[in-house]
Amino acid sequence: MQYPPTELVLDANGNVYHLGLSKENVADTILLVGDQDRVDLIASLFDTLEHASQHREFVCKTGTYNGKRITALSTGIGTDNIDITINELDAIHNINSKERKDNAKFKSLNLIRIGTCGILHPQIPLLSYILSSHAYGLDNVAHFYNIDFSSEEIELNTIISNHIGLPNEINTYVSEGDSELFKKLSSERTESGITITSSGFYGPQGRQLRLKNRTQKLNNNLSSFQHESHRITNFEMESSALFSLGKALGHRCATICLGIANRPNKEFASGFDKDMVGLIKYVLDRL
Repeated sequence: MQYPPTELVLDANGNVYHLGLSKENVADTILLVGDQDRVDLIASLFDTLEHASQHREFVCKTGTYNGKRITALSTGIGTDNIDITINELDAIHNINSKERKDNAKFKSLNLIRIGTCGILHPQIPLLSYILSSHAYGLDNVAHFYNIDFSSEEIELNTIISNHIGLPNEINTYVSEGDSELFKKLSSERTESGITITSSGFYGPQGRQLRLKNRTQKLNNNLSSFQHESHRITNFEMESSALFSLGKALGHRCATICLGIANRPNKEFASGFDKDMVGLIKYVLDRL
């Protein structure tokens, strides 16, 4: 199959359209962050720096850490940006841009999201490292693709949805993160569980300002969920698309977040830059 220019969109330099990157710019292990400034925090820990670029919100720096080649890439906020990022990272490594055909040899990437999140359990302290076993998607991105969810993912999605009682028109899904990356990132320092990926920051995460929402009991229902060894630990806005699209394309995906808000306790951590650097270094060392 040859991809037409309306499907595989390239810029004037032959790079993928949104990221503005080529295969030579990007390592096999990629740290994904929402915040553009967080790329500089990661790169400040590199031993060497070989590439730096920015196109729109997508800031990229590639270098080495203890001899391992790593790319730090900002995605911006939301699963819509993850849809762009995952598809274009995959295209960089697995499609010949000149011939517009799949490469003969497939390249699997390590895609690790380092972000911030809201905590859903009062006993989990602020600034904890929250490691995602699964992502429960309140967004719609995965429903636009032919993805073969496992029987466990389908069952878990049904069990969670029945427990929390969302409006009928919200279609959800569950996707599991990569088990090997999960093991690498897991330690006594981490809290782990199911991450809720929201399509927004306010109403979709149970917040109310002037506009009242339809899910006022959402957070209580999420924090009370328990099924076998599964619990729901946190809210964020990217992991469901990362896990579902990344895994369907054959990549290994993980998310670890710094908990900067405890929603039940109504606590928010300000000035957490040093703690974020600590989390980044933790991830780099574990990898």
